[in-house]
Amino acid sequence: MDRTRALLLDLGIRSTIRGFHFLLYALKLCLQNEDYLLSVYKDLYVDVAIRFGTTRDNVEHCIRTAVSSCWYKGNRNLLNRITGYELKHKPANGEFIDILYNYLTREGRPA
Repeated sequence: MDRTRALLLDLGIRSTIRGFHFLLYALKLCLQNEDYLLSVYKDLYVDVAIRFGTTRDNVEHCIRTAVSSCWYKGNRNLLNRITGYELKHKPANGEFIDILYNYLTREGRPA
């Protein structure tokens, strides 16, 4: 979880916004079960909402705010390095989670 936290902070997503904590937990769930990537709104957001005592719509909104924070004020160069190509548009929540998930699994694999 420390690698994930560090990654979010390096991307310029501050831990003072709720979306940071929602993303942190969402990535933890995805790393435990990648099937969450196939059903972000119906399953992942619901489980994050249950954990934090909120609604899945609030989870979606707060994660979107975190993605926007990264895109407009954060470290877009790092995000492009993570994806391996230059992003032309702000990624949607599911895309962003998928990008970070794949980076974390790729980086965590032994050589």
